[in-house]
Amino acid sequence: MKSQPISQSANHPKYRPDIDGLRAIAVLAVVGFHAFPAWIRGGFVGVDIFFVISGFLISTILFNGMNAGTFSFLDFYGRRIRRIFPSLTVVLVACMIFGWISLLTEEYKQLGKHIAAGAGFVSNLVLWNESGYFDNVAETKPLLHLWSLGIEEQFYVFWPILLWLGWKKRAWLPGIIIGIAVMSFGYNVLSRGNSSTAFYSPQTRFWELLVGVILAYFSLCRQKAEYNHGLNKVCDHKLVSQIFSGFGVFLLVIGFVFISEDRHFPGYWALLPVLGAAMIIAAGPEAPFNRLVLSNRVLVWIGLISFPLYLWHWPLLSFLRIIYSESPSVGLCFAAIGASFILSWGTYRLVEQPIRFGVRIKKSTYGLMSAIVVVGCSGYAIFLNDGVPTRASVRSYQNNLAELIRTNNRDEACLNYVGMKDPEFYYCRLSDVGSSETVAVLGDSHAHAAYPGIANMFKGMGINTVLLANSGCPPFLGGEYGDDEKDKVKCRKRIEEILRVVKEKRDIRQVLIFSLGAIDITGTVVTEGYDHPKKLPQVPIPAEIFKRSLQKTIDFLNRAGKQVYYVTENPELDFDVKACLARPLRTARKNCEVKKGQVLHRQKEYLELVDTLTGVQVINPTNAFCKSEVCSAFSQETLLYVDNHHLSLAGSELQAKEVLSRYFK
Repeated sequence: MKSQPISQSANHPKYRPDIDGLRAIAVLAVVGFHAFPAWIRGGFVGVDIFFVISGFLISTILFNGMNAGTFSFLDFYGRRIRRIFPSLTVVLVACMIFGWISLLTEEYKQLGKHIAAGAGFVSNLVLWNESGYFDNVAETKPLLHLWSLGIEEQFYVFWPILLWLGWKKRAWLPGIIIGIAVMSFGYNVLSRGNSSTAFYSPQTRFWELLVGVILAYFSLCRQKAEYNHGLNKVCDHKLVSQIFSGFGVFLLVIGFVFISEDRHFPGYWALLPVLGAAMIIAAGPEAPFNRLVLSNRVLVWIGLISFPLYLWHWPLLSFLRIIYSESPSVGLCFAAIGASFILSWGTYRLVEQPIRFGVRIKKSTYGLMSAIVVVGCSGYAIFLNDGVPTRASVRSYQNNLAELIRTNNRDEACLNYVGMKDPEFYYCRLSDVGSSETVAVLGDSHAHAAYPGIANMFKGMGINTVLLANSGCPPFLGGEYGDDEKDKVKCRKRIEEILRVVKEKRDIRQVLIFSLGAIDITGTVVTEGYDHPKKLPQVPIPAEIFKRSLQKTIDFLNRAGKQVYYVTENPELDFDVKACLARPLRTARKNCEVKKGQVLHRQKEYLELVDTLTGVQVINPTNAFCKSEVCSAFSQETLLYVDNHHLSLAGSELQAKEVLSRYFK
């Protein structure tokens, strides 16, 4: 297991095996969290440790080069290319090939987009904007982890240029660095209410790299000072070194144990891993923990392969989850981790080192740039071609895939009907059969899911149907929907816009309202099982507020002369519905049912609440989906759901035919 540290140039800092050991701690924490999130709840903060290490090492190279007058932008970015591109290109190509034979069209289309984003180092920006209600869950995005690489490389686009411009006025540098870090940290804290912004925005993360920059600058100042300088004496004292290292380890342990997904991370919590890593680095290689633990040969070896290990581990775990459509067994997760180590070592020795330290530097640099462009363009072509549905591996599954297709969000006829080119609300569909009477379907994404069957039902009766709805924002007056105050204001505007249209349209005489119920009130979904529901990132809505805001909407519509129907939430499934379909490399799940008693128990508070509403006809569709004592994802071999709680086209037709048709004759 003997490994060699990277070769040094004049500008590179003296090799510190303890930093490779710290890298190992960081990557093992991330791998452990991704494989066993219930065991290592705070393992994802390993990425924050990487940011500090990166800021320290790269800025040390920059400072040394500029101080010696040998810095070159071409040399710096050439080294970055030879460091990052080899392993990244191999992993992206591997994902593209395996995705070709294993992913369904929508999954492969999304992977293509993420390959293009990864090749362009903008994964964090793409993921930041993937907030659609039906977007694939995080576990089924094999390149999700490239968000951190995007933030790093975005930082290194501007940081060397800023440093070069300010080097002649280097007395200002500490103030500039600290000022930017403080602003970035402040924005991070202020963005806590919007989890996507706080997590993926480069502005909320740059301060973590800048902490490493501050360490590097302080190290440069120490090198230039006389050894008898008081500050050097203090910093070199063994006791100070031990205190720094020990307290840094303490902060990391606290972070791993107490930080979890529901802590509004990063925010203030990110100080634990960031300051912990900074203190361990500042302690120096001779601190006892750094020398005896972090410099251990095993940890150093893992640290040397930490970059390819970070790149490989998540795609393997993610593809496992996609293929099995459930959490893989502990044994499979360990097998994936073992495979990650083997692939990482092979990538490091056979790809990264020969290219990085080869003799043909210019040719390898240009070749790597060309390769990453080709890979990125290939990924984008996959995205533009809708996941290449003509692939032999998925051609035989097209009938299954058709069952999961959702209808469009908007159509021109509806926009003309409401008299708006670009309304605030998300869903706008119109089924116009030339009638003087129109039924309005309002609600959240459940209204959109239910609409096709309703439109067909009323079309047969010669009645128009219009869909006016929002994802995650049902038309409940006074409801509190949104991650932060800005989102809540937007939601309120959308609600007011929808209700204004319904009030003004005299042809609308009947209104059907759909919404989540148990999910909103409890703040959990049951994809993990009814006994252990998974907590959602947003705060649950108190039952009283849910009832009061829904009642306000009903009263508003009654005063406008509308007859109101409220359709309760359909049964939730506690498994990924895609598992019920055969797909490449996997047979279909055999048990696609949940017990009716579990469904009714979860919905108990919600159903009792809606039964107290006045001025509305409450319609419960549960019995249409639950025959006898079980609720099935299928009806006569046709899938009724697109995920664990949204109906498919067939599900909406079943609900309209077996439930709603009784109330409209």
